[in-house]
Amino acid sequence: MQENHADRPLQPGDRAPNVVLDAITRQGKIAIDDFRGQKPVFVGLFRGLHCPFCRRQIAAMAELTDALQEKGIDSLTVVNTPIERARLYFRYHPLPNLLAASDPERVSHRAFGLPMLQMTETENDWPRKVSRSTMMSTRIDMPGELPAPMDLPAAVEYLDRADGYEFTEDDMKMIATGEGQLVGEFLLDRDGVVRWSFTEVEDGGRHMFGAPAPREVMSAASNMAVWH
Repeated sequence: MQENHADRPLQPGDRAPNVVLDAITRQGKIAIDDFRGQKPVFVGLFRGLHCPFCRRQIAAMAELTDALQEKGIDSLTVVNTPIERARLYFRYHPLPNLLAASDPERVSHRAFGLPMLQMTETENDWPRKVSRSTMMSTRIDMPGELPAPMDLPAAVEYLDRADGYEFTEDDMKMIATGEGQLVGEFLLDRDGVVRWSFTEVEDGGRHMFGAPAPREVMSAASNMAVWH
């Protein structure tokens, strides 16, 4: 299969490529084309389950599943985690109605134009490169989750400890190869055309480690209902 590779994150009006992945929460494969011509779909492309921010983004996305279904919109969550590891995680941390797929090679991320951020010593060239000092000086503010704004390593350590997350060899492999992967969420209409998006790339990384406000997603979903 020829791999799609967008040179920038897909924007409203862009046609999403087809990507075929292993299903986590059911058997078989899941493809973007499964929804095309059938129903709109809300697609979340995340780092692996090793990322505490992504675990929270996935849970936030799952919470919207029922409300989106009421508007006729399906949801698909994609994680950069090998299939067996992902199935084990969701067995012990089930999210009702979650349809999830495994993408350890990050094929879908590249196809949707989400770049890999490279950590450098001094060079900043967003969204391709960021200096270690810039990244480490980033303050993570998550009221209700963190006791105070923290730098990135401290925030990750705090959240992993709070979750009791136990790292496996698969997790460590994904961290080694994909720690800098940027993530995003895309609302596709039934023709597979992007109608709304939220990515870590936008605004110089202002959305890093964050999730869209539920009202923003539902507003885009309501507009989708008007279009169709």
